[in-house]
Amino acid sequence: MTARAFASAGDLAEKQISFTEVGEGLWAFTAEGDPNSGVIIGDDCVMVVEAQATPLLANKVIEKVRSVTDKPITHLVLTHYHAVRVLGASAFDARQVIMSDVARSMVAERGQEDWDSEFQRMPRLFEGHESIPGLTWPTTTFSGRMTVYLGNRRVDILQVGRAHTAGDAVIRVPDEQVLFTGDIVEYRSACYCGDGHFLDWGGTLDRIASFRPSAIAPGRGDALVGEEMVAEAIESTRDFVDSTYEPTARVAARGGTLKEAFEATRAVCDPKFSDYAIYEHCLPFNVARAYDEARGIDTPRIWTAQRDLEMWAALQD
Repeated sequence: MTARAFASAGDLAEKQISFTEVGEGLWAFTAEGDPNSGVIIGDDCVMVVEAQATPLLANKVIEKVRSVTDKPITHLVLTHYHAVRVLGASAFDARQVIMSDVARSMVAERGQEDWDSEFQRMPRLFEGHESIPGLTWPTTTFSGRMTVYLGNRRVDILQVGRAHTAGDAVIRVPDEQVLFTGDIVEYRSACYCGDGHFLDWGGTLDRIASFRPSAIAPGRGDALVGEEMVAEAIESTRDFVDSTYEPTARVAARGGTLKEAFEATRAVCDPKFSDYAIYEHCLPFNVARAYDEARGIDTPRIWTAQRDLEMWAALQD
């Protein structure tokens, strides 16, 4: 069997950017399975959700913002700590950079390791990496929830449960019933679960669904407009997470190896998800984390560039 290219190292094709209005003054910046960003236009200023991986790529988001408003970008919300989401923050020059307190602690604990790891995994997403000034730190953190007013427009920033990471935030704009979920919800894109919490994820999805959103800007994949598309994405995300965890947990329970868990999970997931964006990239990392969680390791082990390569090699034999 031909060896698979490591993670997304072989993915060099440029993706088509879309900028979709998901509510009045609310926009989703999407790019065929690459990391999404969101835009919330208030009375006199703008909030951006997710910063992209480099200042150069962040400027693509800023260009789209400028196509619809000349109001200043004053707030940047980062739903979690992953490098592809946060390292472009300096381009926005926002006076407030907001994370959950848990996400900030994860920057301190594993931010540099994650940067090194992700840069190796997906080099195309780090175009212009020379312009990254360093780790991104928030100016403002919160625990549980906080509210920001963009003039009269209310924006709620919430922790509704562990899922993609322990520090995930969800952004809700109540006047339009629109959510920006980060990587808790994906659409026709594989969930990256390498730092996730499988057994919590379903309950977190339930809480997202309880808001009855009219639209969601997901972490990856197309903007979700309308209750039917929202429900489809939530349920397909749930199916992806469960279909990854359950076969892995069965192998772990009988004392099987990580390689056996990988093969069992592939047998379940390939028929349903093999055409999803970044599926082959995510699967080995997802199974490795599921195998740990099934054996009682609650806090995800830190991925390093070296650990990535060792795990990938072990599962490709």
